[in-house]
Amino acid sequence: MDDEVTFRSRRWVRPEDLNAHGTLFGGSLLKWIDEEAAIYAILQIGNPRAVTKYMSEIDFMSSAIQGDLIELGIRATTFGRSSITMRAEVRNMVTRERILRIQRIVFVGLGDDGKPRPHGYRNITYERDRLPAPFPRGS
Repeated sequence: MDDEVTFRSRRWVRPEDLNAHGTLFGGSLLKWIDEEAAIYAILQIGNPRAVTKYMSEIDFMSSAIQGDLIELGIRATTFGRSSITMRAEVRNMVTRERILRIQRIVFVGLGDDGKPRPHGYRNITYERDRLPAPFPRGS
């Protein structure tokens, strides 16, 4: 996996993650990537209302089977005024093969009015997070 990836998580491929052919269902994998990218975006731009705006071409290269362990890597590449752009890579830790790569995933932080809200950041944080304290919760 690319050494520049700064956020990683791992998943165990279970029976409910498989397609009709007995391999990892692409929809499950994309759900995991979107969720991990959302968490990373929230922590980097300090806004719990970060939403997916764009995902570029998804390049599937190999798959995984039940019992395989996969690693998802997310890296911020640029910060916009109210957005963050990332790239993602997933690899199979058992076979050592790359499963997929997504060159661009864009998340936008929204204000209470549902419109993009500037975040003021330009660099990745390696601290715990940028969430405001206390973390605002829904009602």
